[in-house]
Amino acid sequence: MPRTNRAPVGRALVVLFSLLSILLLSPLALAQQTSYPPAPSTSTPKVEPVKIGEIKDISAGDTAWMLVSSGLVLMMTAPGLALFYGGLVRRKNVLATMMHSFILMAVVSVVWAVIGYSLAFDTTCPFIGGLRFAFLRDVGFAPSEYAPSIPHTTFMIYQCMFAIITPALISGAYAERIRFRAMLMFSVLWLIVVYCPMAHMVWGKGGMLNAFMPDRLNFGALDFAGGTVVHISSGVSALVCAVVLGKRHGYGKVPMPPHSVVLSVVGAGLLWVGWFGFNGGSALGANGLASNALVATHFASAAGAIGWALIEWIKGGKPTVLGAISGAVAGLVAITPASGFTTPMWGMLIGLIAGVVCFFSATALKHAFGYDDSLDAFGVHGVGGTLGAILTGVFAVGAINNGKSGLIEGNVRQFINQIIAVVITWVFAAVASYVLLKITAATVGLRVPEGEEWEGLDITQHGESGYNLEDAYSATFAGGGATLLNGGSEDKSPAASPAMAH
Repeated sequence: MPRTNRAPVGRALVVLFSLLSILLLSPLALAQQTSYPPAPSTSTPKVEPVKIGEIKDISAGDTAWMLVSSGLVLMMTAPGLALFYGGLVRRKNVLATMMHSFILMAVVSVVWAVIGYSLAFDTTCPFIGGLRFAFLRDVGFAPSEYAPSIPHTTFMIYQCMFAIITPALISGAYAERIRFRAMLMFSVLWLIVVYCPMAHMVWGKGGMLNAFMPDRLNFGALDFAGGTVVHISSGVSALVCAVVLGKRHGYGKVPMPPHSVVLSVVGAGLLWVGWFGFNGGSALGANGLASNALVATHFASAAGAIGWALIEWIKGGKPTVLGAISGAVAGLVAITPASGFTTPMWGMLIGLIAGVVCFFSATALKHAFGYDDSLDAFGVHGVGGTLGAILTGVFAVGAINNGKSGLIEGNVRQFINQIIAVVITWVFAAVASYVLLKITAATVGLRVPEGEEWEGLDITQHGESGYNLEDAYSATFAGGGATLLNGGSEDKSPAASPAMAH
């Protein structure tokens, strides 16, 4: 099939490599500047800079747990999310979908080291950090006050793994129709414009929503491991992506079932295990809080799987494997903000509620509004994250984490703060994502041409197929059955696609 308009690709690559060259060479110019310059005095008091501790304060046990947790969270993106999402798309798009997760492991890591970590965790204002830690200056063996018993480098790389998976979650909404270069550009812009400010507001010192290191402007929200920062921001952005890009060609007319639920089951299992590092590691040490978060996470996921499967069984007559793994992920999403603030039994209830609510958001809600959220990124992460953030304000127990309590212990103020944090995250993520999508569309375009979409993104975006051996076997021994076994190859024919006839 002929390709369309290569010129924008060349220009985009030139710009991309030029920016990367500048970013990677700039540390040479900064090599002489190893200390953080004092902030200029102003009439408005500012939060103190992040304090750096002493190497002697490092705990070997805490450091070991955090290094393991970093690996577990990275495993959530690839192979976990890559397999989970990859199995849910049609066969002709499996590599392109998995590539979204894999390439973001590389690209986000570079951006995080260059500027992302600094924007998230330096101190400047309640909305975003400064440039003290750009190019990892002042990020060494000595611990920071964020995690006083582990090396600063360990804390930085652990947070990097969160930054990697968050834009990868969004890819579930635009799967099977976005240009690869558009995905790259949007993800990098989104990381800098949306994720880093959200991480600073919730977890950064002096952040507007930070409940532990507040500045004067503060609505302290409880978010242990990323209900607002990761799940609401990515889920709401995913919804905006689905609406702006529009539906896949043939959506609602041509069957688009998952090509391999088996892959998705393996991915879901890896996500479940990896989430122990995601939530348990957010205690930033090997301690009782980490244990509580891990146990609450496990029970919430188990209850979420049961809740989704049970409601599916009641409504449809059969509990599906796809429903069970989706419910497990929904439970994991909802417990994320609460895991370090509530008990395992309340966590189980949160997971059960999430499994049921997310079932309806991924089915009835999506059908009612008619948007094409390909892999239910909004239905699970947007809705599940919102539910979890609000329920954290209900079920937080003061005895778990420094007296941070919720509505069940009479803390109405905290419940209100949770709602404020949810509203801020929704509005900020939605508006920013819409603007970034429009910038991306005007620069490199968003969607692949219709013909390329029917052919499949594996071939048209990457020039390869996920199942070459199986296709060759089909063509040689199955004769006319090759079309049936080559998932998606039947879409090449306009006659076989109702949407192509219009």
